Amino acid sequence: MRPEISGYRIMWMLVMFDLPVGTPKERKAATKFRKFLLDMGYEMAQFSVYYRVMGSKEVAARYMRAIEKKVPSDGSVNILTVTDKQYENMVCFLGKQKSEPPEVQQLTLF
Repeated sequence: MRPEISGYRIMWMLVMFDLPVGTPKERKAATKFRKFLLDMGYEMAQFSVYYRVMGSKEVAARYMRAIEKKVPSDGSVNILTVTDKQYENMVCFLGKQKSEPPEVQQLTLF
């Protein structure tokens, strides 16, 4: 029997950062961090805000540790995790028009 997918177990992780880009070295570090997030399966919501869905708090904790190891030496990186139920309450605007939050493709394995 397959366990039910719970909106209280599934987590969303948002990584928000403000990294310095004044020098070539700083720009390279910021770009490397953004590419790291993309390689880890995160999607860009805004230029310095990335998100990813996680199957559980335990999975989110593993990703958080991986990010912690890659944080550049300067700047600010903030990570927020919320349940799927909390995430579904997000309100999005595209200009003056209300829009839907990003859809997530979930896979079911047999």
